Amino acid sequence: ACAFAGLWNCVTINPLNIAAGVWMMLNAFVLFLCEAPFCCQFIEFANAVSARADKLRAWQKAAFYCGMAVFPVMLSLTLTTLFGNAIAFATGVLYGLSALGKKGDAISYARIHQQQKQMDEEKLTGTLEGQA
Repeated sequence: ACAFAGLWNCVTINPLNIAAGVWMMLNAFVLFLCEAPFCCQFIEFANAVSARADKLRAWQKAAFYCGMAVFPVMLSLTLTTLFGNAIAFATGVLYGLSALGKKGDAISYARIHQQQKQMDEEKLTGTLEGQA
């Protein structure tokens, strides 16, 4: 979607639209290299780029993909750039959510809260006894 929208964005005479379209096509190429290297078997360095991208942490991938997707929108705010970069931005958001980790269960949070409450009460009674 990003590549097709970028190509469509280049069919204009506005230089900012052309720049945003070229950047969108570059984004699509980088996403293919990092996420689906089997689609780029004819490129010699595709496996090396994919291996390097796999070594990155989830939050680093999230920042990279979201940053790549926001730049063309800042260059040319049109529906084509918004919809074309939505998938790249969503990929970054999903990596960001995976970086946050699993949601904790309510029972363990209740136990932690109960322990902290007991510790606070013990500290409070300890200071009151120390004053008396």
